Amino acid sequence: MVKIPVRPLTLDEFLKLPETKPASEYIDGQIIQKPMPQGEHSALQTELAPAINLVVKPQRIARAFSELRCTFGERSLVPDISVFLWDRIPRQEQGAIANVFSTAPDWVIEILLPDQSQTKVTKNILHYLKYGTQMGWLIDPAEKSVFVYLPDQPTTVYDAPEARLPVPEFAEDFILTVEGLFSWLLD
Repeated sequence: MVKIPVRPLTLDEFLKLPETKPASEYIDGQIIQKPMPQGEHSALQTELAPAINLVVKPQRIARAFSELRCTFGERSLVPDISVFLWDRIPRQEQGAIANVFSTAPDWVIEILLPDQSQTKVTKNILHYLKYGTQMGWLIDPAEKSVFVYLPDQPTTVYDAPEARLPVPEFAEDFILTVEGLFSWLLD
C-alpha cells in the first residue's frame, strides 16, 4: 500500500473550518480537539469566571471570558478562562466586543481534566507567557492544587488550603484561597 502524505493545514485554513464541540485547537500545524469537560472542571469554570468579573468588570479593569478562541503566535487556542485588560479587549467599530481575538490574554486559567496531559496544557500556558500573558494558572482538581506560571520565573505550586492564590496586579482585589477555590466543588 502506498501512503500519500497529507499536507498539514495552515492556521488560516484551520480558522475557516467549522467549530467543533468540544473545541479544537491548532498547535504546531496539528488540530487537537480538547477533551469534553466533566463535572469538576465545569463547576470550577462556571464559578471562577463570574467571581473574577465581579471584581474587575464593574471598574472596567478587565473581563474574564470562558472558552474564548485566542489566535496568536501561529496557534489558535481555547483556554478554559482568559482574562483581558479592558483596554485590550478587541472591539468592533461601534464598541461591541469583537468576535475575533488575535492576541494573548493577560491572565489565562486552565483546569486539568482526568484524562488530559498536564504536559500539553503546560506547553500552552508557556506559549501564552511567551506572547505577553502576565500569569497562567493550571488548576488540578484531583490534587487540589494550583500551578502558577509567571514569565521568566519558576513555577509555584499552591496546595495548602489557607494559601492565597496570586493574581496579576490588575486583579489585586480578587482574593481567593486554595480552599475557597475547591470549596466550589462541594456546593
